[in-house]
Amino acid sequence: AAMSRKGGKLLVDSLTRSAKHFTKSEVECLVKLFDTLVAKASSQFAGAGFDRTVFRDTLYNAFGMTDDVVLDRVFSIFDKGNTGCITVVEWVEGLAVLLRGTLEEKMKYCFAVYDLNGDGYISKEEMFQMLKHSLLIQPADEEPDEGVKDLVEIALKKMASTCLFVPFLLQDYDHDGKISFTDFETAVREENLLLEAFGPCLPDIK
Repeated sequence: AAMSRKGGKLLVDSLTRSAKHFTKSEVECLVKLFDTLVAKASSQFAGAGFDRTVFRDTLYNAFGMTDDVVLDRVFSIFDKGNTGCITVVEWVEGLAVLLRGTLEEKMKYCFAVYDLNGDGYISKEEMFQMLKHSLLIQPADEEPDEGVKDLVEIALKKMASTCLFVPFLLQDYDHDGKISFTDFETAVREENLLLEAFGPCLPDIK
């Protein structure tokens, strides 16, 4: 277990330094919670961490995060080693940004969530995938996708209007409406509400 007597103190001290937004007592609590979650996980990781299912259930129960696409992206961002399991270091350091991160840290985190293919841009297609679950579709709606496309265009225009330049022409050489991190950062600094423009990927204040 992560909190074994031998390495427990060193681990907590190390994580308190690397996950700088938590106190030592908070790190201790998070490590204990980690051990509890590992016990619930499948044994394939030999106690090294917990899997995607446990991670998703935890974020759902603790923070009310329900969107499947968002949860999968958040898991991928936490899983820096790309091993399919969350280690204790990834758990505590990931929560430090999720719960206590600076605006800069949260901008990088949210952008990474929305950049589904990891190419450094948020494309219209990625915006569509993120936003299509955010509309309440009525049974009578013949073309629900049209409403999502309209929402994508509104989001693009909103981001463009908050920037001091025309962001989508700077890197958008083929004019397909991609957003770079610089575009995203500029828009969010002008209007912080745009941080989660393409879907809820942070816990609310509660």
